[in-house]
Amino acid sequence: MAPPVVQSLREQIREHILEGIVSGRWQPGERIVERRIAAELLVSQTPVREALRELESLRLIESAPNKGVRVRDLTADDLKESYPVRAGLEQVAAELAAEALAGDVTALEREVAALREADRARDGEAQVRHTVAFHREIVRAAGNSVLLHTWESLGIEVWTTLSIRWLSPEPRAHAEEHAAITEAFRRRDPAIGELLKTHVLSCAPQV
Repeated sequence: MAPPVVQSLREQIREHILEGIVSGRWQPGERIVERRIAAELLVSQTPVREALRELESLRLIESAPNKGVRVRDLTADDLKESYPVRAGLEQVAAELAAEALAGDVTALEREVAALREADRARDGEAQVRHTVAFHREIVRAAGNSVLLHTWESLGIEVWTTLSIRWLSPEPRAHAEEHAAITEAFRRRDPAIGELLKTHVLSCAPQV
């Protein structure tokens, strides 16, 4: 059994703020007050500030002099923008990782098993977590630190969360889609890069 994922304080605060944006606690244009979040969560303002900076770098919030931090008025088009970039990166990653994963798909199988449980339980949070972990394993297997850093800088987990939960698309069989990709790696499918690219683009929000 894989060890539980331990989130840093900054990550926990980021998830708290993200949940507030997704749920509508903070409406577009509404100010997010750093010290109030710190008081609510019983933490210092430093990790709250770090979490806000991360969300600003992902264009979920914006700051302006004398106006503070506010929630951006996001649209489905905003959510879609990262998907072509991500798809291109993952196409390259799949091609670089093909040989390594053909010999050992254990890490991918572990995430597929977890996704089956999440699908069965209709656990949206777990679906996001294990979907992102599955794709991260592919990028990591490529063995290219620049590629991994660039991929992670896109904030995949945040955008996946918003795409799945905020826009409320029809339920998807996450496990079966990823099981098919795992099998393609196992059989050394020469089109694995294009296959993964198509899969990522199919996950983009529909406008």
